[in-house]
Amino acid sequence: MPSASTVPASPAPDSTDRAARRAVTVFPVLVLAAGALGLAIPGSFAGWGTSVPYLLGVVMFCMGLTMTPKDFQGVARRPWAVGLGLVAHYVIMPGLGWLIAHALDLPPQLAAGVILVGCAPSGTASNVVTYLARGDVALSVSVATVSTVLAPLVTPALTLLLAGEYLPVDAGSMVGDILKTVLLPVLAGLAVRLLAGRYADRVLGALPWLSAATIAVIVAVVVAGSASAIKSAALLVFVAVVLHNGLGLALGYGAGQLARLGPPASRAMAFEVGMQNSGLAASLATAHFSPLAALPAAVFSVWHNVSGALVAAWMAHRARRTETARPGA
Repeated sequence: MPSASTVPASPAPDSTDRAARRAVTVFPVLVLAAGALGLAIPGSFAGWGTSVPYLLGVVMFCMGLTMTPKDFQGVARRPWAVGLGLVAHYVIMPGLGWLIAHALDLPPQLAAGVILVGCAPSGTASNVVTYLARGDVALSVSVATVSTVLAPLVTPALTLLLAGEYLPVDAGSMVGDILKTVLLPVLAGLAVRLLAGRYADRVLGALPWLSAATIAVIVAVVVAGSASAIKSAALLVFVAVVLHNGLGLALGYGAGQLARLGPPASRAMAFEVGMQNSGLAASLATAHFSPLAALPAAVFSVWHNVSGALVAAWMAHRARRTETARPGA
């Protein structure tokens, strides 16, 4: 999905808004279709599991290609708000994953998968959804950028702490995998943007669709790998994912409100907390646990984009009503 630099920080022409809405609408449909394909013909994806980290690297390279130095400058301008967003993200979602795994008494593989989703950095679609919600895009960009950069250190440590009771966690190996599949591709994309920005700008419009198609392939591979177990676990996983995402959105918004960041920043906080890089979670779960453990990430990949689009539409409607009712508006 589009990352920070592909959407403006302030209301834009209708064409840009329509393009963003189209991407958010089509993406979950594409991912849902890919999951159905993986479930219907799992044999067609046999042996594809080893390609998932490389596919994720493509997505993260696209993310890096859309970034500019301004994305990092925003951190220095608003360290308090960005710091709050990071703490909220890496406390609320991992904690919710652990609580939901216990509350639903999930089997070890699924419990580890849910927790791993919670320990992942912000989702790559959070920026565009924040834009559609009339939220603070600059804050969303900063939190997503820093959470991704910190992921090699934070995600393995949190996974070991919270999921270690369910399955063995090789945190050291996980650090290496995140560096290779997330941080290095992002830095490579950023380097290409800095060195060949004029040429990179020409392909920016295609990047969201390339990312969406690649994530769809990842979902198809993950679903195919656990197709035999989905029928018995699908409902339980869906309940866990809906609770995880819904509570994350609500608590993220509440954190912004408690900190008195204002409505636009609170809307950004909701999506930066509640939307996860589920592609990374699926890749790590497949590599370090099992295809079944990657199932929550595959379901989350579809659901958080559906819920994000719906919540963004509701927030934008409320924001417009407030602006219209304001004296002098």
